[in-house]
Amino acid sequence: MFKHIINLFFPAVCAGCNSLLSSNEKVICTLCRHNIPLTNQHLNPDNEAFKKFYGRIPLEYASALLYFHKKGIAQEIIHKLKYKGHEEIGTVLGHWYAQDLKAITILQTADIIIPVPLHKRKYSERGYNQVTTFGKALSADLNITYNDSILQRKVYSKTQSKKNLLGRTEGIESTFGVSFTEKDHGKHFLLIDDVITTGATLEACCRALLKIPDSKISIVCMAMAQS
Repeated sequence: MFKHIINLFFPAVCAGCNSLLSSNEKVICTLCRHNIPLTNQHLNPDNEAFKKFYGRIPLEYASALLYFHKKGIAQEIIHKLKYKGHEEIGTVLGHWYAQDLKAITILQTADIIIPVPLHKRKYSERGYNQVTTFGKALSADLNITYNDSILQRKVYSKTQSKKNLLGRTEGIESTFGVSFTEKDHGKHFLLIDDVITTGATLEACCRALLKIPDSKISIVCMAMAQS
C-alpha cells in the first residue's frame, strides 16, 4: 500500500521520454524500448566496436548494446544514470544485454567483470560509479564474478564529455593502475563502461590489465557513439 501511495504523489516516469509508466513497464517505457537504437553487435564478432581497437590492444571480444546519438534516447537515459542518480537504469540495461551475451561463446570463459573505475575524488563527488549496477546485473545473469578493486584510477580528471578529442587522450596512459595477486594470473577480464567514444579510456584500462601475466580482455559497454 505504501508503494501505491508513493506512486500516487511521485508517479514513475520513463527514463527516456519522461512519460508516465504503466503498471507493467519498468524504468524505460515500451515505446522507448522499441525506438532505442540497438547495435546488434552481439550478432557479429567482427563488429565495429571490436574493430575500433584493431592494432591498439588485443581483445577477445567487444560490443555495445545501444547506439549513442546526440539528443537521442540512449543519451537521455545514460545522462540520467550518470549524473542524476538513476542507478536503476544500469540494472535494466545489464539484465537486457545479458540475454544477448549469454549466447557469446567466448564470454563463457570470462572470469571477472571489471568496471572502468572512478577516481576516489570523483566517486566522492558523484556518490556512485555509474557502471556498477550494469556490471552487477551482468554478473548475476552471466554468472561471472564482479570485482571493482583490481583496476584503479590514479589521476583525477574532469568529465570526459566536456573535453575535445585531444583532451580525452592526453596523458591517459598513466591514469590507471592495477592491484593483483598470483590468483589473478591467466584470467579473462570482462571490462565494462557506459559509452565507447574514442576508446582511449578503455584502451588505457586494458593496457593496465595486460600487466597481469597471461591476462585476456573483452569489452562490453552500454552504448557506443555513432556519428
